[in-house]
Amino acid sequence: MIMTNHAVKEMKDDGLTFKDVVHSILTGEIVDQQYDPDHKEYKYILYGNTLDGDEAGVIAKLGVDDTVVITVYRFRFDDYE
Repeated sequence: MIMTNHAVKEMKDDGLTFKDVVHSILTGEIVDQQYDPDHKEYKYILYGNTLDGDEAGVIAKLGVDDTVVITVYRFRFDDYE
């Protein structure tokens, strides 16, 4: 799995770990896909759980050979208001 610099920064800013991101991907579900016409490929929005049970979002390009994590974020209560 490859993480962009942006994803690493957001992960740290939200107090997430690499293991949280992997767990979110493996236990989560794809909730949306968006086509990127510039790169002629899809990126996927996944919602899953961190190791401590919090909800997290991951935006990634899922490939056969590799997964590129574009950004990650932890859901907060104010995200729902």
